[in-house]
Amino acid sequence: MADELPRLPVTDPALRDRHLLGLPDGIGADEVEVLAISRFVQARWEESTVEVPQQRGFVRPMTAALGIRSVTPATVATRALRLARLSRLTGPYAVTPEEAVGLGLPATTAVVYDLDCPVERGERPYPGGDRDGLKRAFPDGLPVREEERVVQWLVACARRLGGAVRIGGTGVVLTPDVDGAIDLTLFTDRWLEPSEALAVVQGVVPRARLSEPTRPWSGPLAGVGRGATGGTGGVTEAGGSGLRAALERYGVEDEAERRRLTAEAEAFDAHMLASPPSAESYGVLVDLDVDGVVSVVAAAETELPPLLRDLPWTADGVVTYRVHWEPLLVEELEMEKPSFPHKVARGRAAPQVQAVTRALHAVLGGEVADEADFLVDPADL
Repeated sequence: MADELPRLPVTDPALRDRHLLGLPDGIGADEVEVLAISRFVQARWEESTVEVPQQRGFVRPMTAALGIRSVTPATVATRALRLARLSRLTGPYAVTPEEAVGLGLPATTAVVYDLDCPVERGERPYPGGDRDGLKRAFPDGLPVREEERVVQWLVACARRLGGAVRIGGTGVVLTPDVDGAIDLTLFTDRWLEPSEALAVVQGVVPRARLSEPTRPWSGPLAGVGRGATGGTGGVTEAGGSGLRAALERYGVEDEAERRRLTAEAEAFDAHMLASPPSAESYGVLVDLDVDGVVSVVAAAETELPPLLRDLPWTADGVVTYRVHWEPLLVEELEMEKPSFPHKVARGRAAPQVQAVTRALHAVLGGEVADEADFLVDPADL
C-alpha cells in the first residue's frame, strides 16, 4: 500500500518544525479519518497540492546522513484532512525505513502524516505526571488552545494505531504504549438499577460488590444543629446559632417564624430518609488484590463524542458505564514509563475491564469507547 503513495519530502527544511504522525504499514487513511471525526466535529478531506520528490530511474534513499539530493520535486495533488480552522493533516506519504530513522521515527514506520497547525504555547510544564510525554516534548512551554487539541489527538492516534509522533522544533519522538490506556466506557440509552448492574458484573467477576459507605450515617457532627453550643457556652435555639444567623441574613428575625422553618426542614429531612430518591449515579467495585481495583461508575452523560451526537438513540439522553482500572500506586497511571510490576498488574487487569464492558454491552447495547473517546468494536474486546 505504501508503494502507491507519494513520497514524503524529507529534504524540506520546513518539515523539522512541523509535527509528524508516523504509522506502520497496513493503516489506511480511512482509519485516520474516523479517529479525526471522533474528536473534531468539522473534520473533512480537502484537496491539496504539495511539492514531493519524484523518482526517475534508480534513486538511493534520501536521508540526511547520506545527503542525497538527486530528486526532482514536482507539484502533485494530495489530500489534506482538515481538523480545525487552522490545522490540517496532509498525507499519507510513503517513507522508507532509512527515511523514518532519519526523521527519528521507528524503523517500522511506513507512512507519515504531516500536521500543519498554529504554534500556540503557554507556561513551562510543572513537575508531575506526564503519561503522554508532552512535558518532555515541550520543555519551554506546553501547547495551548488549538495546538494542544491537535497534538493530544496525534498522540491518541499513535497509541490507538501503534505509531509514533515526532514533535516539531524539539524533534522529540513520542511512542505511546498501545497497552497504556485500558479504561473503557459504554454509552447507552438504558439505565440499570444498582442491583441489576451488580448482577451483570458478578456474572463476570463473582467477588464484585456495590460501592457503599462502610458504615451508616449517624447524624451531624457534635456541635452542629439542634442543641449546638453557642459562643457563650449555652444551648442555642432549635437549628443552632448557624441556622439563626442564616435566617437573620435573609430577614427572618421572628423567633416563631424561625421555629416554623426549622420544623419544615426537619420534616423534609425525615421524608427524604424514609423515601430516598432513586440513585442518579452509583458504582460497582471489583477488588483485584495486588492488581488494584476495577470500578464501574454509572451516571447520566451530557458530553458525547461527535460520532454519537446525532444518532437517534442519543436524543433523549445517554447513560455511561465507565469501567476504570486503578492500580495500588495511582501515580504510576501518569508515568510515561511505569514500573514493570505496574505493567504486569495492568496486563492482568485489562482482560477484566474488557470482560465487564463486554457483559454490560450484551445487556444494554450502545457503543463502546476507549479513553480517547475513539469507538471500539465490542467484538474486538
